Amino acid sequence: MDYVLDTHCHTIVSGHAYSTLEEVVKKAADEGLELVAITDHAPGLPGGAHMFYFSNLHVVPNNMYGIEVLRGIEVNIISYDGNIDVDDYTLSRLDIVIASLHPPCLDFGNIEQNTNAVIGAMKNPYVNIIGHPDDGRYPLDYDKVVKAARDYNVLLELNNTSLNPKGFRKGIENDKIMLKKCMELNVPIVLGSDAHISFDVGNFDNSIKLLEEINFPKELVVNTSKDKLKRFLKG
Repeated sequence: MDYVLDTHCHTIVSGHAYSTLEEVVKKAADEGLELVAITDHAPGLPGGAHMFYFSNLHVVPNNMYGIEVLRGIEVNIISYDGNIDVDDYTLSRLDIVIASLHPPCLDFGNIEQNTNAVIGAMKNPYVNIIGHPDDGRYPLDYDKVVKAARDYNVLLELNNTSLNPKGFRKGIENDKIMLKKCMELNVPIVLGSDAHISFDVGNFDNSIKLLEEINFPKELVVNTSKDKLKRFLKG
């Protein structure tokens, strides 16, 4: 397999997902992955997990079914300054942190507001990945966002669910702009399935199709190596 890890997976704890943590990890192992991240939604998103859930994630083994398990979270960006809805102490106890824009947590802003929000989140020392930065409802200045990702050592995600024709983000044109800018500046990306059911864990079909279409270099995709990913994990 070319891609050996999935950094964006939800369990039933997220409120609108349908598989348990063990089912997600088992599916990742069955798919031949070497690493999977459990990144349930933070409390600010309706139905998201309670803070106690994330505080107690240390009980989850770092290795299950023969693969490495990262205990993580998908936090919500809640202001145009880039503030997020989880405290630093909780984040410091986790292995990986995705920060994302979600409509219930922040109103759709203009391009300047949204760009400031994303870059502000990148400045948080615990944020490793910006989730689905292609959401057309939150227009971004990709010149600034890609440069900031490089400067703050944060990964931009190519979200497989965003590229689903049945999805609501309709992000393919935004992804093309972002990816071409990443190629220009030699900025790595990460593929995330954004799985909300175990059957989608490790599914990057939509993303791979787009990467091949624009001849995106595999060297800039961190999913090919656990070591590549860990250069972006600050904790």
